[in-house]
Amino acid sequence: MTIAHYLAELKKITLLTREEETLLWQQYKETGDLESRRRLIENYQPLVFKAAARFRTDHPAIMDMIQEGTVGLIEAVESYQYTRGVAFSLYAKYRIQGRIMNYLEREGKKNWTYIDSPVEGEESGTLGEYLVDTAPAVSQQAEHNYLLDQVRQAMQRLPAKEQLVLSGVFLEEQEPKELAETLDMSISHIYRLQKQGIRRIRGMLSKFMQNW
Repeated sequence: MTIAHYLAELKKITLLTREEETLLWQQYKETGDLESRRRLIENYQPLVFKAAARFRTDHPAIMDMIQEGTVGLIEAVESYQYTRGVAFSLYAKYRIQGRIMNYLEREGKKNWTYIDSPVEGEESGTLGEYLVDTAPAVSQQAEHNYLLDQVRQAMQRLPAKEQLVLSGVFLEEQEPKELAETLDMSISHIYRLQKQGIRRIRGMLSKFMQNW
């Protein structure tokens, strides 16, 4: 499929009403209806394009990114629990973005950078500085990537809201105010979830870091 064909297909998508979407989630999650699953994946395909379009690249590469992002979307649809009250679009963005970033890293097109992003709400410091003791220099790229993979896996084990906050801050570089509005939370609650998430990751990686 070419990018032109893909964009033409996107234009055909008719957004679901809240009632229609709720019914599709019920039918898929409670009865295993595959047509409902297909319609949910189709309806949220624009999220994949939006995530891939953030990167300036050639057309073949963006289609590869879209394919990877679609895998993340499918994984999100399959694991999403609609009764928890977290908007699917927010939940799915983390999976889609993660898949695309994995592809870019695997292909050598983009290094992981979010670990060096500043921690909002703190006077100084980055996510990496809050997770590890940075006194020993880590110069080898392979070691650096391995560390980032450990952090990514730990992030996936966080509670849903902490995942969303850390993903928004460090992966998508959203401003705290914007993220608070998107998640319908106060900025202070965003900072609190951010700190809790970092603390949990540090706990998960504590034994790993002792041997780093």
